[in-house]
Amino acid sequence: MSEMDATDHAILAELRRDARASMTAIAEAVHISRAGAHARIKRLADLGVITGYTVRTDPVQLGHHASAYVMLAIEQATWQDVQARLRAIPEVEHMALVGGDFDVILLVRASDARDLRRIVLEDIQAIPSIRSTRTTLIFEDFTRE
Repeated sequence: MSEMDATDHAILAELRRDARASMTAIAEAVHISRAGAHARIKRLADLGVITGYTVRTDPVQLGHHASAYVMLAIEQATWQDVQARLRAIPEVEHMALVGGDFDVILLVRASDARDLRRIVLEDIQAIPSIRSTRTTLIFEDFTRE
């Protein structure tokens, strides 16, 4: 986006690091006034660059002791229906439509291996237009701070 400069990128980096940071803290970190930081953040939100604020959580602390990436091959003309059905599965944390050997990649969080098995075999594979799945277990994952 050509409307963004180095200061905008610095503000976004600060918000990614701590979305709860005060306007004063963000302004000090990027060396602008508090009013300037506020105006830039509002502009970035109005432009759709900032789409919301979130919190990072530890999946294990939340009781999700089994996580996996599940790759799906689907009948491509049915993507909208597949997407809607996958969104209804609460354990699907992230979904991406991709190119390559598979059409969709899911990040699935489950309480344990038995629960993960149920989600993949009973919930995901029950969607009629999913042709095949491949599940890759996650032993440990990291989030960039």
